[in-house]
Order: sequence, then structure tokens, then C-alpha cells
Amino acid sequence: MSDPLLKVENLRVSFHIKSEGDMPWTKPRELHAVGGVDFELKQGETLGIVGESGCGKSTLARALIRMVPGSGNVVWMGGDNLLNVSKSKMMNYRSEIQMVFQDPLASLNPRMTVGQIIAEPLRTHQPNLGNAEVKERVKKMMQQVSLLPNQINRYPHEFSGGQCQRIGIARALIVEPKLIICDEPVSALDVSIQAQVINLLMELQRKMGLSLIFIAHDLSVVKHISNRVMVLYLGKVMEVADRNDLYDNPRHPYTQALISAVPIPDPEIERNKEIILIDGDLPSPLAPPSGCVFRTRCPKAQAICATTPPALDPQSDQETHLVACHFT
Repeated sequence: MSDPLLKVENLRVSFHIKSEGDMPWTKPRELHAVGGVDFELKQGETLGIVGESGCGKSTLARALIRMVPGSGNVVWMGGDNLLNVSKSKMMNYRSEIQMVFQDPLASLNPRMTVGQIIAEPLRTHQPNLGNAEVKERVKKMMQQVSLLPNQINRYPHEFSGGQCQRIGIARALIVEPKLIICDEPVSALDVSIQAQVINLLMELQRKMGLSLIFIAHDLSVVKHISNRVMVLYLGKVMEVADRNDLYDNPRHPYTQALISAVPIPDPEIERNKEIILIDGDLPSPLAPPSGCVFRTRCPKAQAICATTPPALDPQSDQETHLVACHFT
């Protein structure tokens, strides 16, 4: 069995927060954004990450590439911990790990042409390439993401949201990375355009042998594109499983509630299905609940949930299905 492309162990991200009215001598409070996440990603695999807004999905993605400071181990294939390597060595890894952001237009420089935007990673990571070769590679990449090469001198405001996201994908792929982190790449797009972008990512993944980390709110989209799915709540992993196993047999109460909210195309089944409602609001990461972080909203919560955090353990009937719950 080959080594994983990426192995994450006990990844934690926290921020020190001071309120506007705090005195200079007031001790900052600690905001726990990501609290001890573990997972592995194989070459060519897609890991979907789901959860409510504020659960730490985007912070987790940014911590993997050191856009925000984190602690723990993010071990890249070959053995280096990306959180500890020097800035110069991390620069080399940035050509192997690229990111596609949520807002397609905001992630593009409005003063640069499409050609300049897509070529920017090449200029940074492969400065020895000549102008003619850079232009040729940019045009080929534009064709791969269904953009016309004669649009190379246009500016981002001249494109639709879906086209801007294709530009962002082309920019990420131009240096031929091994891993693409997609941070809610279709949430700002219309449904029909979402399907086009998702299918494009899947096609490019097959052609280039990419691994993907795909973050989204829409569980139906995550099921379509992912091999495995990880459910986050308040910075903690609640459940990880193969997509079919997780959607057909969710074990954690939080996962069950999320999946029950996914619309079903059959109107008869949709009318008769049980929708599991979660009471209350997401707790503040400045003061997370003791024990299991989901216990304040969990219908199965008991005394042990307040005192003992549940371990993320494999199920007896499915070793690859991990659940963090005392009462699975």
C-alpha cells in the first residue's frame, strides 16, 4: 500500500482575541477554530469536508498551506511537516499544493488580464520560462477549462462568475500541482453553473491525477465529487467515512441531521422523509462546551458527554467508518 499524499495529525488552530472595550492589560481570550483534526489523503482521492458555517472548514484549509498559523503535523509525501519547514522550502511546496477560493471574482486581481493572472504562478515558481512558452502554456490551460484562448487579454470584470471560477481553476492548475484545496468553490454560483464547474474539476482530476480537498455546505454536491467525507463541528471531527457508507448509514447525530436536510428528487420520498432538527445555535468557539462539543444540541447527550470528549473510533462493522460519539 502506497504512502498517503498528505497525513494530518492533531492539527490545531487558535487565535488570541481582544474585545474592543478591553483594557491594555486584559488577557486575550483564546478562540479555538480547529481542535485536533486527523485525516489522511491518498493520491487521486477526493476528501469532502462539510459542516455549518463557523465550524472551521476554511480555517482548516488555510492552515494546511500556512495561510494561518497552526500546530501539529501536516506531513507531505516524503516526510516533511509543512508546518515546520522553512519559508524557502515551503515556497517549493506551494507549487504542489494550490487553492481555489470561494468568491471567484474577489480572488482575481482586477488590474491584471486573464493571461497575467493564470501565468502568475508560472512566473513565481518557474521563472526561467520564456515569455513565448508561458503564453503557450496559458492558452493550453485556458482551453482545458473551457475558456477561449482569444480571451487572454481581457480583464476579470468582463467575465461571468462561472468563467471567473474557471480562471481561478486554471491559475491553480498551471503549475501542475498534486493537490488542489477547493474552499467552497461553487457556493457563489448558480445551480447550473455549479454542475459545470464540479464536472470540470472531476474531469481535470482524472486527466491530471489530482487529489482534492473539497469544502462545501451542499451535501449533495459533496457526495457527487468525493470519495470520502469528513464532518466537522466546532473545529472537531464528528465522523469520517466512505461517501456511500456515510450517506446511507450516518452514525453521528450531527451527520444524521445534516443528511436529513438534503433534498431528494423524488417528491413522494421527500414529503414522507423524517427531517431531524438541531435545536439551538452553534456555540461560540471562544467558549466551546466541555466534553463533546456537540452535546449542547445533541438529542442523545448524557452525563458522560459533558465530562469526557469522545474518541474518533472505527465502528465494529466498518473499520474505515470513524465516529466520535459515546452513543453511536
